[in-house]
Amino acid sequence: MIWSEYETLPREEIEQLQLERLQAVLNRVYRNVGFYRRLFDEAGISPEEITSLDDLGRIPFTDRETLRVNQPYGMFALPLREVVRLQTTSGTTGEPIVVGYSNNDVEHWTELMARSLYAAGVSKEDVVQIAFDYGLFTGALGFHYGAERIGATVIPCSRLSPEKQVELMRNYKTTALACTPSFALQIAETVERSGVAPAELSLRVGIFGAEPWPESVREKIEDTLHITAIDCYGLSEVIGPGVSVECERKNGLHIFEDHFIAEVIDPSTGERLPDGQMGELVLTTITKEAFPLIRYRTGDLTSLDRSPCPCGRMTVRMSRVMERTDNMVVVRGVNIFPSQIERILAEIQGEKSRFEMVLLKSEGVPEGIEVHVEMSSGMFVDEVRKLMELEERMREVLEGELGIPVQVKLVEPRSIHA
Repeated sequence: MIWSEYETLPREEIEQLQLERLQAVLNRVYRNVGFYRRLFDEAGISPEEITSLDDLGRIPFTDRETLRVNQPYGMFALPLREVVRLQTTSGTTGEPIVVGYSNNDVEHWTELMARSLYAAGVSKEDVVQIAFDYGLFTGALGFHYGAERIGATVIPCSRLSPEKQVELMRNYKTTALACTPSFALQIAETVERSGVAPAELSLRVGIFGAEPWPESVREKIEDTLHITAIDCYGLSEVIGPGVSVECERKNGLHIFEDHFIAEVIDPSTGERLPDGQMGELVLTTITKEAFPLIRYRTGDLTSLDRSPCPCGRMTVRMSRVMERTDNMVVVRGVNIFPSQIERILAEIQGEKSRFEMVLLKSEGVPEGIEVHVEMSSGMFVDEVRKLMELEERMREVLEGELGIPVQVKLVEPRSIHA
């Protein structure tokens, strides 16, 4: 199912549109964003010199650290009075990244999510249950707006318990589910435990994202719930979900190239890689007004495929993201960095501790973390009660700040090896 004519434009028309929009956004960020003006000037480049898509490679990269040091509004290309929405990334490294949206940005996002849901097979006849968190994180609202644009009925249930989700599915005859794959697994396991037969549910399709999920997880969800499971990709700092989506062929995620230019680079050298070769995804937004990004290094590893897809779309496809270039892990849609854990442990103990983080997985999908913390020489190892109290305090603080399940285990000094 194809929602927009832009998805079927011939390659030469897509690339001409990209170039025109790229030139416009480069001129706009040079005028309105101090960081980009300095970036261009220091590189000895003017926006007028970018006359082809290949020329984009002359512009230095933008990365997450750039966004962090320019928080909260240093990367905005519009005055705050023209920004109608503030959302944030799901990161836990101190301050999440603040992202602004203009009215046009919200409209574009709505259209992109309508495309994504329509590609997954959602129509105005569907009842869409959205089990992403509603709040500063972009997940839920994007799916909500897209489903409403299609004309579907929306159940904005957020993160109710899996048991309540299944109850709603039965009572309201939900046909489409949108959530993280790890939460979909919990729902599937709840269905199995409760003895509910899939035939008792009207569910037929799931649109999942915000974290990596292997094919084994897709098979488990599909087999248990008797649905088609579709992968949807996006980043809050770029726009949210709606950067790319699988079609019914499940042979890669179609990137919406009328809004984004995708490159894949060698993460070590920064050199562009040919199609089919795995590397780091770099995205340039060409329609964002409030928070445009030029050559943004996502940290996600993927490859590109420009061969025609049997579905009829002509847009480039990216392979499913399973790994990252940095130490970040994604648990229940939340970005977790070791540096955040290090800071929290230091605040609790008054000194830095050696630690290691172990992912707790269910069916191959991270559900939480276990943190092993080396005891310092100042700890009284013979006072078991105090050690248990310290473990519990660490667990409570980590869970409270990270927003995911955490287990903590104190271990002997020098037992953790780098």
